Amino acid sequence: MTDRLKALADAGVSIWLDDLSRERIETGNLAELVTSSSVVGVTTNPTIFASAISNGERYDDQVRGLVADGADADGVIFALTTDDVRNACDILAPVAAATKDDGRVSIEVEPTLANETDATIASAKALWAAVDRPNALIKIPATLEGLPAITEVIAAGISVNVTLIFSVERYRAVMDAYLAGLEKAQDAGIDLSTIRSVASFFVSRVDTEIDARLEKVGSDEALALRGKAAVANARLAYAAFEEVVASERWQALAAAGAHAQRPLWASTGVKNPAYPDTLYVSDLVVADTVNTMPEKTLQAFADHGEVTGDEVSGKAAEAQAVFDQLTAVGIDIDDVFVTLETEGVDKFKVSWTELIDTVKAQMAAVAGPTQA
Repeated sequence: MTDRLKALADAGVSIWLDDLSRERIETGNLAELVTSSSVVGVTTNPTIFASAISNGERYDDQVRGLVADGADADGVIFALTTDDVRNACDILAPVAAATKDDGRVSIEVEPTLANETDATIASAKALWAAVDRPNALIKIPATLEGLPAITEVIAAGISVNVTLIFSVERYRAVMDAYLAGLEKAQDAGIDLSTIRSVASFFVSRVDTEIDARLEKVGSDEALALRGKAAVANARLAYAAFEEVVASERWQALAAAGAHAQRPLWASTGVKNPAYPDTLYVSDLVVADTVNTMPEKTLQAFADHGEVTGDEVSGKAAEAQAVFDQLTAVGIDIDDVFVTLETEGVDKFKVSWTELIDTVKAQMAAVAGPTQA
């Protein structure tokens, strides 16, 4: 079953799991996925942690102890999530030691800070210090306020997963923020080889939004474009990545030991059942990328995914033609990306509220009737 995943990895795609729980860690499931399913990294978010904490008793003892020590909900969340990420980092440590850029585990700054630069920097530094593992990545959203935070956090020698990237224009700004951070780190005497970064480019949500708009247009030309925008967008992003790594600015940093900020294909679970369930994996195969998958997508690819070689390089003109056609049928591309970023931040904020509610319920449950 895992031959297909191995073929994907052999094609230069790093397979990361978009999920984490204490159960995965303690039962050996995560270690097994690393051994048998070519998984070489993990990404998390508040939704994933809310699900993990609400679906089992493995957190109860720790929550009970934290409550006894007087921790509030934010403190409990910080302790539970950083412990899980630290332990996952330890499981992935051999991968980090054996590979150039993999073996990484991501943890996100509090989503309510998405539009606050200084608070995001402080949160990233606190998470990095608490996890205290060199193979952690701190997730920072690619909002306008997040961009200077990315630069400052990288400048401090902290590895970053930039999340919630939808447009190629914003992706270029993210890459610029990374290079600026590396240059500041270099000026501060930090060893650039110790810093890693990925840029998480969201895929399926682009099709979801644009398909809905195409269906409102309703013409044959519009309907024929459904399911094409997301892959085209990612292919344009990769072309932008290739431009940057070919630049003199990047080459100078690489010569000083810096690692490239690889594109990471995120949101790769297919939302439309009419599309192949491996669409956002098989159509985005290219070296020097990461694909972070929910387990359902990972299993689908293991079962019937196809690797037919590089599906991205040299396809920028073809991808741009898709966007030209989208504009021609009346799709406001700029508005699409503004909508997606706003919704993305809002969804993460809602997930954070759900995580707080989940933890408060857990705190009340372990406190018992006499203390509740």
